Amino acid sequence: MQLILASASPRRKELLGLFHIPFVVRAADIDETMDPHAAPQQEVARVSRLKALAVSREQDDVVVAADTIVVCNGKILGKPKDSRQAVEMLTMLSGRDHQVMTGCTVVRGESSETFTEVTDLHFRELSQREIEAYVRSGEPMDKAGAYGIQGGAALFCEGLKGDYYNVVGLPVCRLHKALQKLVPEWMEVSK
Repeated sequence: MQLILASASPRRKELLGLFHIPFVVRAADIDETMDPHAAPQQEVARVSRLKALAVSREQDDVVVAADTIVVCNGKILGKPKDSRQAVEMLTMLSGRDHQVMTGCTVVRGESSETFTEVTDLHFRELSQREIEAYVRSGEPMDKAGAYGIQGGAALFCEGLKGDYYNVVGLPVCRLHKALQKLVPEWMEVSK
């Protein structure tokens, strides 16, 4: 039996390491396009499930997959395609409330659990100069909503309600509960 992280994200790799269970990384190669007319919570969960199923090969393997989006005024913000789009996203988030949603799926053989964790955030008003400087740093380019709360965007966030680690990309508390349910023998060791 092997634990597999279906993501190449260095942040998810670091957070899964908190469980002290050896794991391998096997990034999923799937179409992550979301239906803009569907509920964001359902879409991000659907994508996480597709990722998990794409790398699940052995009956005994345990696969953890996640997908994170930012939602502002009902609009899904994924990873920016270029710096122009990153500036647009950060401008949209400036001075506003938004949500970070992470769909997470754990698969073990025929058993699975999929959930979506939601965290509410509020960004202070950002100047155009701040936004452009942050985008020039390169940090926003591989992150949903064009920001990393664990990096430079920590200076933008005035309020957060919910799981901080969800905003980083992996809701570790809720994932722990799912792993306890599907792989109780591992979770006794990780305590």
